[in-house]
Amino acid sequence: MSAADPAQAELWARSDRSSEAESLILVDETDREVGHMSKARCHEGRGVLHRAFSLLIFNESGELLLQRRSASKHLWPHYWSNSCCSHPRRAESMESAIHRRLHEELGLRCPLHFLFKFRYQAQFDNVGAEHELCSVFIGRSADRVRIDHNEIADWRWVSPEGLTAEMQGAGAQRFTPWFTMEWERIWRDHRAALRALQSQRGDFAENLSRARSD
Repeated sequence: MSAADPAQAELWARSDRSSEAESLILVDETDREVGHMSKARCHEGRGVLHRAFSLLIFNESGELLLQRRSASKHLWPHYWSNSCCSHPRRAESMESAIHRRLHEELGLRCPLHFLFKFRYQAQFDNVGAEHELCSVFIGRSADRVRIDHNEIADWRWVSPEGLTAEMQGAGAQRFTPWFTMEWERIWRDHRAALRALQSQRGDFAENLSRARSD
């Protein structure tokens, strides 16, 4: 759907604008806080660098939860993406934000483990952009998923191998750019963490710690 699509513009106009007024945390390249700006302004033009996070939630079979973004999303509507992604609010810690948003969007609560942090900039036509210093966390949950329908149009589970095949095939353009970058790095550098998730023996946190030390 193009940026100029009238139906999409109407959805944006009807969507809840309160989230666009949220004050996000501006950072420098070292993740040092340098100021605050509304979410809407952070995403204008080529974007202003701000703090963000991405969560990847797996089930007990080692499958990853994907969400399809709502049609009301200003950037990348109807694209498939990672389980949950958002921003800490002004004066909110990363630890508080990741657990808050996981429950708000997916109805889940589970331990989350930091993997890595990366900076990216991605342009969505002439509508706006993401420019984030993004911290990536993984977790495992056996609970029932309860989505926020205002945020998520659809969801599904996929195996790591199946996702990699999709991203390397004809459907690669269906995914958000940040998720594509994240998954490429996870598949290349953090395969041991995926094996820890799939292991049915022992505690996940212990398996992950052991995998990192190997």
